[in-house]
Amino acid sequence: MKRILLLLSLFVIIASCSEEKPRAIPLDSAIEQQVEELLSKMTLDEKIGQMIQLAIDVVGEKSDDISQGFRVDTVKLKEVIGKYKVGSLLNAPFAGALTPEQWQEVIGTIQQCSMREIGIPCLYGLDQNHGSTYSMGGTFFPQNIGMGATFNQELVRLGAEITAYEARASNVPWTFSPTIDLGRDQRWPRLWENYGEDAYVNAVMGVAAVRGFQGDDPNHVDSTHIAVTLKHFLGYGIPFTGKDRTPAYISPSDLREKYFEPYRAAIQAGALSLMVNSGSVNGVPVHSNHELLTTWLKEELNWDGMIITDWADIDNLHNRERVATDKKDAIRIAINAGIDMTMDPYDVNFCTLLRELVDEGLVAQSRIDDAVRRILRLKLRLGLMNKNMYEASDYQLFGSQQFDSAALRAARESMVLLKNTNNILPLRRGVKILVSGPNANSMRCLNGGWTYTWQGNNVEDLLAEHNTIYEALVARFGNANVTLCQGVTYNESGQYYDELEPEIDKAVETARSVDVVVVCVGENSYTETPGNLTDLTLSSNQRELVKALARTGKPIVLILNEGRPRLVADIEPLASAVVNILLPGNMGGDALTELLSGEANFSGKLPYTYPREINSLHTYDYRMSEEVGTMSGAYNYDARISQQWPFGYGLSYTTFAYSNLRIDKNSFDADDRLQVSVDVSNTGNRVGQEVVMLYSSDLVALLTPENRRLRRFDKIELQPGQTQTVSFELPAEELAYVGPDGCWRLDEGEFRITVGGQAATITCTQTKIWDTPNR
Repeated sequence: MKRILLLLSLFVIIASCSEEKPRAIPLDSAIEQQVEELLSKMTLDEKIGQMIQLAIDVVGEKSDDISQGFRVDTVKLKEVIGKYKVGSLLNAPFAGALTPEQWQEVIGTIQQCSMREIGIPCLYGLDQNHGSTYSMGGTFFPQNIGMGATFNQELVRLGAEITAYEARASNVPWTFSPTIDLGRDQRWPRLWENYGEDAYVNAVMGVAAVRGFQGDDPNHVDSTHIAVTLKHFLGYGIPFTGKDRTPAYISPSDLREKYFEPYRAAIQAGALSLMVNSGSVNGVPVHSNHELLTTWLKEELNWDGMIITDWADIDNLHNRERVATDKKDAIRIAINAGIDMTMDPYDVNFCTLLRELVDEGLVAQSRIDDAVRRILRLKLRLGLMNKNMYEASDYQLFGSQQFDSAALRAARESMVLLKNTNNILPLRRGVKILVSGPNANSMRCLNGGWTYTWQGNNVEDLLAEHNTIYEALVARFGNANVTLCQGVTYNESGQYYDELEPEIDKAVETARSVDVVVVCVGENSYTETPGNLTDLTLSSNQRELVKALARTGKPIVLILNEGRPRLVADIEPLASAVVNILLPGNMGGDALTELLSGEANFSGKLPYTYPREINSLHTYDYRMSEEVGTMSGAYNYDARISQQWPFGYGLSYTTFAYSNLRIDKNSFDADDRLQVSVDVSNTGNRVGQEVVMLYSSDLVALLTPENRRLRRFDKIELQPGQTQTVSFELPAEELAYVGPDGCWRLDEGEFRITVGGQAATITCTQTKIWDTPNR
């Protein structure tokens, strides 16, 4: 319990070059012996039953007693487990939250049945995307995109530790988290579920989350930790259409070098399971991709964890992707590709069809045994054979003030100050404030999706004990000084983007009697495919509201509360200050008020590139040829990178200066470890946190080099006038890239190292090409 209250340092695992393949997780001989003993006693039907996961809805029904919420039907449960030997269940019943006590009863009933019928515990899984997603009264942190904006891996680990503790209080041992897709298309509706666009940031945060959720010993996950599921492997976050579950087209070099990196790091940190991308990459559905699922994950990384599908995605190999003739053929393809467990939420026919495939010799018995070994190993590592039921009363810190304090700190560090003309912020005491916009008085907007319900809707009553932005401002500045007139509001009975008839004139009239207008715009909550859109521009009603309020001459503080960066190029110039709060969770209103009032200082940085136009959706690590100057002659080849704000950008109430960048070597080869240091000074008049980022640029390479790549970062706190030396160790092999032949290579030539505007050039003296896929 002590470590759940500590902020622990994190060391990122770097894969070393070795002829041998080290195991991602060391084997425990006692666990392996028990796996083999169980496996030897199981019938084929029992093995196949372990490979399917059903939704909780199929074994229960909504109770007429609202206080009960859900009731397990023991007859249905016995059929599912007793007849079909089903080894896993998932999800909240009918996508609604329960209290920890209700969860204890529901999962306890399931475990008793499972042990009685097949002698093996059920593996229960639940999405815990930004805290206790489906547990009443639990702690909500910022969504992952906000945790990425903190650039604080210690906070990510602490948040995961708290979430794991609260999950166990509900008897849930397994989560479908963290999401470490790279969010590299700003249109994508799941952008807010990952840590941003950068591979290194997602790797660092993914490792932190794994260790927070699982603890330091993945072979023996204790009663305050749970198993993770990395998702969604691989390349999910850059769909060609910008829409959820649609194809991605990714160069082989980027797929290996960038998209694979967070998964590689997290697996080597001990991740116990992984979920697969619902879509296809370069025309091949990932659920059918033997190279990615078996060769890259299981063989190259020597990983003995378990791979699960996403929701009904084996069916989709036939229904949507059209690479299988029917469901049976889809099962054959997916299981042979490396899938170990299918999330087939409502249909046990998988069991019958897979049995037929084995009998027909189309799926080998050895493939079944391999999958079941991985499933049993996960259950044993979680200790479920010894103890699979806990008491909620044993978890006294569930929903505690201590946990809320951690969530408040995370929310505070996640918010990004993007503009502060004439230091309008912080707001002075006694200032009269109009709070306007559709996101001004909504807990739903602060939390986003995966909040008590899948879409995060119909939950305002459940979140009433926490403060909206308006309520938090009233608590700080006083009811007499803060007025609410939203002007634009969402239609809570419609789609997430639907808005009611605007009342902009009322907001304008109210603005005439105040000193400053805080306009809260952005998005209502959405999750997955329902969040698809066709226009990234902020809604016309919201933009017109800002324009009309600006015409009053009152200074505008623009608050962006959104899951992805909506285009605001036409209204940004009208605002004196702009703050992007992303999706900060329950404590978001309080955190924002602390920052706006000056009680706390901003320290968040953008985890993605904020676009200016819909046809300019770039990432910070674009290749140099994407920005080309005008050529002389008949043709104009002008191409410029356009952005509203760059990746890593964020202001503070204080100022920082960098000096004395030093690198211990002017020349190096692949075996060297570069020591880089820089002095950072707080040149302002108040304490502040600064994210120190080290970038590299390969100036000439076999492939057109990228503009720059983030290689290290550290977050430090400095008092006014204080100077601190920040040091990084950078193995030279990390400057390598994947060439057109699929091999890692480090080219001789010059590299530029940049930290906070300080730059130095160093030279690689010899080209090295690796003949192993993971450097």
